[in-house]
Amino acid sequence: MRKDTKQEWFKDAKYGLFIHWGLFSLLEGEYKGEKTDRIAEWIMNYMNIPVEEYRQLAGSFKAEKFCADEIVRKAKEDWGMKYLVFTTKHHEGFAMWDSKCSDYNVVKATPYGKDVLKEFQLACEKYDMKLGLYYSQAQDWDDPDGYMYWKDNSGKNFRRYLDEKCIPQVKELLTGYGKIALLWFDTPMDMTAGESKELVDLVKSIQPECVISGRIGNELGEYLTTGDNFIPALPFDGDWEVPATLNDTWGFNRHDHNWKNADDILKLLLKIISRGGNYLLNIGPDSQGHVPEESVAILDKVGKYVTENGDAIYGTRKMEVYPYDLDWAQLTRKDYKLFVHVLKPIVRVELLNMANKVKRAYLVRNGQELEFCCRNICEGDPIVEVELTEELRQQKEYAVCLELTEKEPIFLPIHG
Repeated sequence: MRKDTKQEWFKDAKYGLFIHWGLFSLLEGEYKGEKTDRIAEWIMNYMNIPVEEYRQLAGSFKAEKFCADEIVRKAKEDWGMKYLVFTTKHHEGFAMWDSKCSDYNVVKATPYGKDVLKEFQLACEKYDMKLGLYYSQAQDWDDPDGYMYWKDNSGKNFRRYLDEKCIPQVKELLTGYGKIALLWFDTPMDMTAGESKELVDLVKSIQPECVISGRIGNELGEYLTTGDNFIPALPFDGDWEVPATLNDTWGFNRHDHNWKNADDILKLLLKIISRGGNYLLNIGPDSQGHVPEESVAILDKVGKYVTENGDAIYGTRKMEVYPYDLDWAQLTRKDYKLFVHVLKPIVRVELLNMANKVKRAYLVRNGQELEFCCRNICEGDPIVEVELTEELRQQKEYAVCLELTEKEPIFLPIHG
């Protein structure tokens, strides 16, 4: 079913920042000398840490290197991201704001003693960044009636958990932290359609424009959320988003050094945008709130391309399938524009089976005019060729814009 947020900002954004930070960050992927071989933020569940023992982690949460202002500034100015989603309560059940209905929160239970969400709210307002909130609505490993993965949930009074913790906390989030762009619910587990609808109605009654993620469950979300790090193979109709990591985990794991290459992240970003989606890319600050240097280095490099070529990224719309697989480029489009993102050194841009009339070709980052021609090749198929300067022929990762007389690019099928 085609999903529609009815929010132009979400359709245009294309690139967002996910932040996984909580008590799980203090364990850094290890418990009693044993390393987890699964995602670090699930360590309480997978390694069966008792609730009372896990709760003691809060006493060590000092966050001496945390700065919400710097994270948001970099996300907006250096990384080119248009929205931010922060984990207000992950499955561990710990609130990263001053929750009035549970003292198990960052203000009342930690030496840090400050409202992390409020700090993100103020920073997002300062830098004009859309603020989204992750909230685990069904799983809560701290609450005796919250659901748990891989555990027996029979006999739990889930209704009590909804009424006494989940619903009151969602109300707090929507009434105490300004305009919330979206609520990123997660893992609905055994929630009924009625329970999911109850949360949807609650959100819309307080903030009607707040977008609700697909993981509210029961087909009630306003956009599709793919599996973690999974990208649709073909262009996909409607509004959708890929949540993804820079290494193999979401929460900080000091043993996970499997960092993705910045060039590969850029290619994934462009592939997702070309197919009509948004890329929600994660960072996992460490126990002190410091963003790993490896994450910063990757996002700085990708961000340079994004900020220099914003017209070829923000506000673009789904491409129809191009008849050939290009190993050297990704394509994005707007009305009357086709963007060719060149990802490796080439001699000239060549697009076969393109039937459009081209008015102009230029380099997106600086407007430099480029020579081009449109003709038929020996097979009889049309081709567009854009000549590149000697300097460009030695480069990779730049975008070329073709201005078209037609509203959308026209590609002819392959024939023999």
